[in-house]
Amino acid sequence: MSRLTVRKTYKLYIGGAFPRSESGRSYPVTSPKGEFLANASQASRKDARDAVVAARKAFPGWSGATPYNRGQILYRVAEMLEGRRAQFAEELGGGKRAALEAVDAAVDRLVWYAGWSDKIASVHGAANPVAGPYFNLSSPEPTGVVAIVAPADPLLGLVSVVAPVIVTGNTCVVVASEPSPLASITLAEVLATSDLPGGVVNVLTGRQAELAPWLASHMDVNGLDLTGVTDADLALRCEQAAAENLKRVLRPAQEDWTADPGIRRMTRFLETKTVWHPVGI
Repeated sequence: MSRLTVRKTYKLYIGGAFPRSESGRSYPVTSPKGEFLANASQASRKDARDAVVAARKAFPGWSGATPYNRGQILYRVAEMLEGRRAQFAEELGGGKRAALEAVDAAVDRLVWYAGWSDKIASVHGAANPVAGPYFNLSSPEPTGVVAIVAPADPLLGLVSVVAPVIVTGNTCVVVASEPSPLASITLAEVLATSDLPGGVVNVLTGRQAELAPWLASHMDVNGLDLTGVTDADLALRCEQAAAENLKRVLRPAQEDWTADPGIRRMTRFLETKTVWHPVGI
């Protein structure tokens, strides 16, 4: 007898667990040729709220970890991704060689950001000259919970928006690529087995237009990355909602994910704390 293969169920990733959407909804994911690939959970605004709660709960521990420790964990994520290289290449499709190159680029991007974990404070911080008997020191601190609308690139693009947010101590809620969410959930499986504390990264699959406005207006979200939003009206509505509690907003822009990323995405969601201290005390 021939056996039936066990089809993978693509769920959400919230607080280190893989729940189905509380709404019970799902939507079909198809290949570029229109072939059915799988059903993905369609997250609701309740799922988005649960993800924000999980991210906020994880924030004190993650932001309080040493930069060196955060870098170690990101490097571990890169190791685990490398170990599942063939699986990711299969899910990405589009030609085996191109898919493998995309996975390799995502691994390299994680290692690159891991190396910045204990260096960004030196680059972005400063000892400020002042006219008085004081030390004046500025140091970067994480903003808090960041909501990210991921770009269409399901792996390298996703890694390129998530890694700079979490390496600096923020936690995040990610709305995965709507047409290509499968690699995002598989990446969540990598995160779940890479010593990354539950809740630091939360991944939602579903409709951008449904989830993004709720995250933009959520009063416990401190930053908003709209990189993956392609609808100008939706981006405008999200920016207007984000102004309610003065969220830091990264606007949509065309990105070359293979280019040198620089430090812009790391510094965008950092606050600067300046301390005055009298000399000689």
